Amino acid sequence: MVNSLMLLAFEANGVMAMRMMKLMRGGRIARREAELMVSEKIHAALKASASLMAGASGDETVRQYRRHVAANAKRLGGLKSGRSRKRALRRTHSRRHSGERN
Repeated sequence: MVNSLMLLAFEANGVMAMRMMKLMRGGRIARREAELMVSEKIHAALKASASLMAGASGDETVRQYRRHVAANAKRLGGLKSGRSRKRALRRTHSRRHSGERN
């Protein structure tokens, strides 16, 4: 269990760093991330409490948390289709060119 806890701490640290970068950008995306972060923490704590009351081991609870952390790392790391990146590049490109015409 000690190894699982150490891995959880290491993985969570990486997710916290990615989340802080997103929050520092500000705006609507940061606000949504903050709301998501709080709701995820509440959901994870309730799920862990229910599991422990139902007789789950500490190892299983740590595994649950690690799955949540891995999902967040994937989402925050941008391992998606890349569609949003393409959209952002198009917006930047169009802003640049519209500014040149003025």
